[in-house]
Amino acid sequence: MGAAASAALSVRPVMAQPAKEVVIGVLFPMSGPSAQIGIDAKHALETAVDIINNVHDIDMPMAKNAGLAGLGGAKVRLVFADHQGDPQKGRAEAERLITQEKVCAMVGAYHSSVTATASISCERYRTPFVVADSTSPNLTKRGLKFMFRTTAHDEMFSIAMFDFLDAMRSSGKAVKRLALFHEDTIFGTDSSNVQRELAKARGYELVADVKYRANSPSLTSEVQQIKSADPDVLMPSSYSTDAILLVRTMAELGYKPRNIVAQAAGFADQSVFDAVGDKLGGMISRASFGLDLVAKRPAIKPVNDLFKVRARRDLNDNTSRQFMALMVLADAIDRAKSTDGPVIRDALAATKMPGERTIMPWSVCSFDADGQNQGAHPILIQYVNKSWVTIFPDSVAIGKPAWPMNG
Repeated sequence: MGAAASAALSVRPVMAQPAKEVVIGVLFPMSGPSAQIGIDAKHALETAVDIINNVHDIDMPMAKNAGLAGLGGAKVRLVFADHQGDPQKGRAEAERLITQEKVCAMVGAYHSSVTATASISCERYRTPFVVADSTSPNLTKRGLKFMFRTTAHDEMFSIAMFDFLDAMRSSGKAVKRLALFHEDTIFGTDSSNVQRELAKARGYELVADVKYRANSPSLTSEVQQIKSADPDVLMPSSYSTDAILLVRTMAELGYKPRNIVAQAAGFADQSVFDAVGDKLGGMISRASFGLDLVAKRPAIKPVNDLFKVRARRDLNDNTSRQFMALMVLADAIDRAKSTDGPVIRDALAATKMPGERTIMPWSVCSFDADGQNQGAHPILIQYVNKSWVTIFPDSVAIGKPAWPMNG
């Protein structure tokens, strides 16, 4: 064989390498009392994957590229795990996702009690965990280096709630007597601790402080306590099943609160309003997101349109946070140009995503040394005519608060 022929045979066409997958674990309740949360989260996260993996005319990071440019157009693939609201199940599922499914990072987990255990597993395996919607303040006070929380926590939310109550009081409304109603897990306990301290510091009278067992079969005695106390404002911290039972029990006992200012959770879940929304007209919740803020965040409409095709409902406080958690994580992986856990972790720590390029009323997404997004500014929203209206603070308010509520 001649030299020319030999050279010709040695030249092989260079085949384009397919973009590798980026596998991300998702840990939410997909069954049990909070199953609807997990179902809605799946729709929110799949909407984010659509935007990341395909080209969209949306002013958000990664939206205008097909896949992660930093990894040669790699596509994101999600692996879902069901923690059923059980902290030990959540820990085990987190380890399974890491060791068997080989995920490079995780998003979760709604219940603060589950996030508390799952994040320890992620820390052990040096796998980044982006917390979408678990709001216990203590989660980011444990010295973990691989956990990052995009949402505000309950101290931040509660301060906004009391700022609102102060504003209502200053405007001449009767706001003096408060009642706390909280479940006995880490979420309810931490929420009530913060609210108790703020009530004392700001000069409110706490006429009832009712702690109940999560997923209780009856709340009759607890509602009777609240009814007898006759507060100006009821402040519940409850997940969906308990929120529905609370509202139904109040109606059965003929108790109609003057006002409800809720710590979101179940009171941000559409399934609650499908069940008892007719009794919640005018209730107020702290929130991370307002669908009516589209003039200030243009990405809201196209993202909501994509979400609505899947979920057949609008984005809400929970699904907006779940969507953004994955967008923030994917942006960090894109900038890291790696699926190595510690490298992604460093990219997350360096995040500075402008609020204007999100769907949230954040000033920025930027994490402090504890992994908390300090730019996640809470708002308050009111349930009016079967939709939500942003009412506080004045800088983003779309409408004025109705007071008292009319549910």
